[in-house]
Amino acid sequence: MRMRATARGWTAVWLVVLALVQAAAFVAVWRVAVHTELGQWVDTVALTGNRIGQDTIDGPVNRILNAMSVVSLLAATAMIGFIALIRGRIALAITATLLIAGANLSTQLLKHGLTRPDYGLDPDRVAVGNSLPSGHTTVAASVAVALVLVLPAKVRAVSAFFAAGYAAVAGVATLSAGWHRPSDAIAAYLVVGVWAAMAGLVLLITQREQAEVAPGDAHRVAALVLGVGGVLALVACGLALAWLVDLRDTGPDDLTRRPLFVGYAGSAAGIVGTMAVVMALVLTVVHRLVPRVKG
Repeated sequence: MRMRATARGWTAVWLVVLALVQAAAFVAVWRVAVHTELGQWVDTVALTGNRIGQDTIDGPVNRILNAMSVVSLLAATAMIGFIALIRGRIALAITATLLIAGANLSTQLLKHGLTRPDYGLDPDRVAVGNSLPSGHTTVAASVAVALVLVLPAKVRAVSAFFAAGYAAVAGVATLSAGWHRPSDAIAAYLVVGVWAAMAGLVLLITQREQAEVAPGDAHRVAALVLGVGGVLALVACGLALAWLVDLRDTGPDDLTRRPLFVGYAGSAAGIVGTMAVVMALVLTVVHRLVPRVKG
């Protein structure tokens, strides 16, 4: 199999750009969704819309969310570290563990450190205060991304679809259960994306100079499918919310079934699309960070 040396300099630049772009996107989501009346209104409409069909999906949703505990997170982290270790990748095992721990710790610090002004749009949940980012979504997304990092190249692309799907379902489940607003889940994915980029820099620093990659490990098709699918889902979200904002003078509890469903479905598309894009970005560079030939 033809090999070539990794372009470490350009890879490092790409990772820094990814970290900065996702951090900027996080700030934008937080400022718009939390610190503007329109953003809070859209979030509240989506959260109110989760009542549609809730009796049907309540059981599966609760099972998904209740499975995410501290014990399950520790077990998943241990499994991911073990996979890296049996492949002889000590630095990868440590970095994947730090990615999971860092993303989840950051989410908890942000959740308790960020403020949420009360515009009187969601009186039922005003006592809860800030809920951005979502802890449950961060757990799912951080485990999903870390798993893709440690798996061998031959199963990485397929695993990325399943892992992204699992994390996306978890994010939508927090909305369906009424635990989190859609912006909370989207922000959680961006937190994980930033940590994934920083983890990539660590792997690049610890990588041997003789490390080589196989061009066939680039996962271009999988990254393209995930990326395009994610962008299309985000476009659908944008169109749905653009239609919805014409009704912004109406209180969420006074809206009819149709706009509530549009708000819920559009926000769910935004959650799925964000996770798909984050995973696509991971796939564009992971073959350089975990080369088949360590050198």
